[in-house]
Amino acid sequence: KKFVKTITYDNGKEFVQHEEVAKALKCDSYFAAPYHSWERGQNENANGLLRQYFPKSMELNNVTEKEVIIAVDKLNNRPRKCLDYKTPYEAFKELTGIDVRKVMGYVFIT
Repeated sequence: KKFVKTITYDNGKEFVQHEEVAKALKCDSYFAAPYHSWERGQNENANGLLRQYFPKSMELNNVTEKEVIIAVDKLNNRPRKCLDYKTPYEAFKELTGIDVRKVMGYVFIT
């Protein structure tokens, strides 16, 4: 609840448990209208950025967890105009006091 205010879902069957997620996070949830990708602007932007590392023509079955973590880390280290040229990591730490990179280091130790 501290970090999530709302969630806007796509209309896929993978979101069938949206009510449980909303209840657990104590947040409001919404569904984008079919074929209205602009209603999920942040999601579409993130997909576009991820396509730099995983092109649309690429078969995703062979992508390793390590490759995904590396791509996400690079994207979260990229300064953003909408964050006043801070990185997402910096903005999150400023808002929460949590250094996500330190937490991630512990989470992904296997």
